[in-house]
Amino acid sequence: MTSIVPVEPAEKVAGPQARTAPAPAGRPFRTTPAPLAPRAGLLPALAAVYRAQLSRARVARIPLLFVATFQSVGIMVLMRGVVDGGAEARAVVAGSSVLVVAFVALNMLAQYFGQLRAGGGLDHYATLPVPAAAVVLGAAGAYASFTVPGTVVTAVAGSVLFGLPLTHLWVLVAVIPLAGAALSGLGAALGLLAPRQELATLLGQLGMSAALLLGVLPAERLPEPVGWARDLLPSTYGVEALARSFDAHPDWAVVVLDLAVCAVVGVASLAVATWAYRRAAVR
Repeated sequence: MTSIVPVEPAEKVAGPQARTAPAPAGRPFRTTPAPLAPRAGLLPALAAVYRAQLSRARVARIPLLFVATFQSVGIMVLMRGVVDGGAEARAVVAGSSVLVVAFVALNMLAQYFGQLRAGGGLDHYATLPVPAAAVVLGAAGAYASFTVPGTVVTAVAGSVLFGLPLTHLWVLVAVIPLAGAALSGLGAALGLLAPRQELATLLGQLGMSAALLLGVLPAERLPEPVGWARDLLPSTYGVEALARSFDAHPDWAVVVLDLAVCAVVGVASLAVATWAYRRAAVR
């Protein structure tokens, strides 16, 4: 049977780019490798990683967020029996609220990056044309954003429980992202630098326990050496800023100073996490 469909030349179908030089006798055809796609910019890559991580967190982390919120509210209920009010009540409510951020952004992110490194997931990210900072910042931002509902619920419940004013709770708009950045960077660095996944989980748990003990307990009741350790904890300055906002007339200059220190610590911890990601990805 004879075909009536006209046959187009290969050059006309595939275009001029499909032309190949005739191979010499006895030698195979040589093909020129196609150029790689250009490297994605920081902001588009950051947005893509953030959306992917946030979608994953919504599915897998909702039960953990409930546990973190329930844990913080339970701690405030227990402390209500020994703390009546004043500066100690403000410290308990502020520390319990930021503890939600520590549970998710520090503890869970340390476990996530530890698992990612142990399971070879970093190899997948290393093949993508995205900057290392976009991977770290996108994951940290998603985990920090995921803590917003639990932190707000804890702060409101604690204020009602201890009779604190709700007037200046808008400070959470600054406390959550800044404390979240500092704790997320620390959690990512712990997960990426830990030589084993089990050690990353342990370090994340220890970091959350430090945020619990040093953040919830009033600073005046801590021994002096423990107070020095409290000053080194990234979440301390977010706790202090939130605690000062419960005053009838907050000293906003000191609140801004605490938030500025928290921001500087957040930038430093995220920079260390980015360096740790590059170090782990090339191994």
